Amino acid sequence: MFVTKLEFVFLAVVALALAFLSFNHYEEYSFKRNDVAQSFKQRIKDKERDVLLHMRENFGFVFQVPIIMTDKFAGRLYGLASYENGEIKIYRNDARDGGHSSEWKRTCVKLGGVDCQEYVNQHEIVMAKMPFK
Repeated sequence: MFVTKLEFVFLAVVALALAFLSFNHYEEYSFKRNDVAQSFKQRIKDKERDVLLHMRENFGFVFQVPIIMTDKFAGRLYGLASYENGEIKIYRNDARDGGHSSEWKRTCVKLGGVDCQEYVNQHEIVMAKMPFK
């Protein structure tokens, strides 16, 4: 059977697309099932220490609140804070359209934030607000 150049190009493009999709699926699978590298965990701890230092210097106290990352919120809720059994917790969902107040913006800057915009877009993540040094 004779395969024309157009058929060969089509088959090559399909093969490349399948290889690309397989690679992306593997990368996503690996990311979801592997722990964060220890070096990143250390950088997160260092950044937390830096933010707490800014809090003490600018506000006179240190207040640690756990931030729990989740994708379980329904709708367009960006996040929420809860108070239960004497504990405050902040739940953060995938970024959605929404905004922050000017007071939030000033507080972000005082805590060492670099990108303290009042409005966020869907591609923004928590660590982008206070990038690592």
